[in-house]
Amino acid sequence: MGNIEKYRNTIQEIIKKYANEKPLPKDVEGQTIFDKESDHYQLLNVGWYKDKWIFGCVLHIDIKNGKVWIQHNGTEDEIAEELIKSGIPEQDIVIGFHSPFKRKFTKFAAG
Repeated sequence: MGNIEKYRNTIQEIIKKYANEKPLPKDVEGQTIFDKESDHYQLLNVGWYKDKWIFGCVLHIDIKNGKVWIQHNGTEDEIAEELIKSGIPEQDIVIGFHSPFKRKFTKFAAG
C-alpha cells in the first residue's frame, strides 16, 4: 500500500471515529463525506435541534500533492497529533487553516 492509500485510510478512520464518538441531539446526524477521487474528506453535522437548523463542518481534511491538509478542525482535539500517531509523518501534514507565513514556524509542512 502506498503512502497516499495509507493516508486515505487513516483520514477515513479518524473521521469515522469522530462521527461515532460525539453524542449529537436526536435529530442531528453526523455525516461522513469521502470523495476519494478528489481526496476531500469531511464530517458534517446536519439536522434540527429544537427549532434551529444545524449544518456545519466539523472536520475537513484533503490530500494534495502527497500531503495531508487539515483545512478545518472544529473538534477540541489536535487532529494533527492523531495523524502522527497513526503513522503520517509531520513533514507530510499541513495545517491549512494557518497562514502560509505562520506554517513555517511549526513542526509541520509549510505547503
